[in-house]
Amino acid sequence: MKYILVISILFVYCISNGQSIDDYFEIASAQNPGLQAKYKNFEAALEKVSQVNSLPDPNFAFGYFISPVETRVGPQKAKFSLTQILPWFGTLQAQEDVSSILAEAKYQEFLDARNKLYYQVSAAYYPLYELQRWQDIERENIQILETYKTIATKKFENNQSSMVDVLRVDIMLKDATTNLIILEKQQKPLQIRFNNILNRPALEPIFVEYTLIMPQISMEYRKDSLLISNPMLDEIDLKIKASESSEYAINRQSLPKIGLGLDYVIVGKRTDMTMEDNGKDVLMPMVSASIPIFRKKYKSAQKEAQLMQESYAFQKIELANQLTSSYEMAWFGIQKQQELIKLYDAQIMESEQSLNLLFSAYGNSGKEFEEVLRMQQQLLKYEKMKATALAAFQIALAELDYLTAKTR
Repeated sequence: MKYILVISILFVYCISNGQSIDDYFEIASAQNPGLQAKYKNFEAALEKVSQVNSLPDPNFAFGYFISPVETRVGPQKAKFSLTQILPWFGTLQAQEDVSSILAEAKYQEFLDARNKLYYQVSAAYYPLYELQRWQDIERENIQILETYKTIATKKFENNQSSMVDVLRVDIMLKDATTNLIILEKQQKPLQIRFNNILNRPALEPIFVEYTLIMPQISMEYRKDSLLISNPMLDEIDLKIKASESSEYAINRQSLPKIGLGLDYVIVGKRTDMTMEDNGKDVLMPMVSASIPIFRKKYKSAQKEAQLMQESYAFQKIELANQLTSSYEMAWFGIQKQQELIKLYDAQIMESEQSLNLLFSAYGNSGKEFEEVLRMQQQLLKYEKMKATALAAFQIALAELDYLTAKTR
């Protein structure tokens, strides 16, 4: 009775806290350092856009004539130069396009990391549910065995059964108690693993749903979105697009660069004569252009961009094949667990009926107590297997949601 009371209190406590796996998804998305790192990568990529869209810094130069150069209007004493290099028309925009597309690819990488994190949370959460159910089943089993021991002892005292029945129950009680101790020790590593994913203190309490609802899953569940809105495939598409834009940007970079400059020369006055414009400073605008005659590096860069496009195309095909295979395996896992859960439900019901009949017969005759105990352990086994199947079903469904990029 005390175990039932403890379970009831825990159940009410979980409900009052109102935490479900969706709540843990939100906590993980806000606190997981790996996901935060992915988002920082995206933000860093955005900063790259303004870098490549800016003109190169202008050059300023100052020169002092140690030996002044004599001119008709006076000696040249110092010279100031300011030059600005301008890339060919469209070069900066092309570079910006490449960086913008790559930043968007980083965002798709972040979305995939978030979806994968949700799957990791599920894969760590449902084993906790399974463990909790196993503990509850084992506690209930201990309580039932203690009742059986009391009944067997009374029947022995009344000469209605042998001492062997009491010893059999006692052996099974020791097994059940040891199993429960092991299950309780298993709690800590599972709890630490789950909290580490959420980046929380290792032993912070986790509130697990007491019952799991197995949703109805239709055939070809979300298969239509497998290859359409998947962030991993979208990321590769963006990388292909970025390589194409990079090829165009390289073409722009291979064209001449224009330089606009201004020289200002300080001229001293002549003292030996008076003349017009004596000592007048010189202002000289300049235009220059680079001559890109060494074309090998540009051709090599364009070839690199083309090869990367081919590489990404092959990567996309490979990824699509992997996603399709993983989907089929996950879908099989869901179907498998559905069939097992149906089987275990039927086996539990029949085992309970058989156990009731056997126990009634034992109460009347005091015989076949061993068969009662065997049926009780069989019922225990099916209840545990059902809990395992429910957890495996939810994990397989979470994997399917990850593969099909289900968002919450």
